[in-house]
Order: sequence, then structure tokens, then C-alpha cells
Amino acid sequence: MLKVLQTIPIPLLLLIATTLEVSGDATVRLAIYDHSGLPRVALLLAGAALLLGYGSFLNSAPVEFGRVVGLYIATLFVVWQVINFLVFRALPEPPVWAGGALVVAGGLIITFWRTA
Repeated sequence: MLKVLQTIPIPLLLLIATTLEVSGDATVRLAIYDHSGLPRVALLLAGAALLLGYGSFLNSAPVEFGRVVGLYIATLFVVWQVINFLVFRALPEPPVWAGGALVVAGGLIITFWRTA
């Protein structure tokens, strides 16, 4: 399985990982705040599976962890906003846009800035 994951282009791998992480977080949040009993347990298990998938995809990237994390954080911010809108119908406020621009810029610097 690891060999198959390592053939996926790194940007796609990161997009899958961030989508799994944010979806898992959203699922756990829905379980905690909006459900009880058996639906809560089912959502918590689904969230746990999504978060395990995220860890598996992220850590299978054939790139030095310190480098991949920059692009991952930038991708995470963007996917987080999309899922936040789709699941919770919340649009980001100006401070989130401003801070997010810094997060994305920082992630790109960490990933692509090459020193001699």
C-alpha cells in the first residue's frame, strides 16, 4: 500500500491528507456538539478513521517531513476554510483572510525557498 501512495503526486497527496484531516475534525465536532448515543459513537468512529487516513497519507509522502509540512500547512488552511463553509456554513472573517494569507505565504516559503 505504501508503494502505491508514494506514486501519487505530492500536491495531490497533501490535498487528500488535508481533506481527510479537516473532514475528520469536522465529523468529531459534529459528534460532540450535535449528536448523542449511537449516532455520536458512529460519528466518532468515522472521524477516527478519517484522521487515521490523514496520518497515513501525509506520512507516506516521499519528501523530507520538514519540507512537506510547509506546503501541508498552506493546503490545510485552504481546505479548512472550504470544509468550514460546506459543513458549518461559516465564511471567514477579515482577520482569518489576513492571517490565512500569512499562513499560505509561510508554507510556500518553507516548501520552495532553496538555500545553497
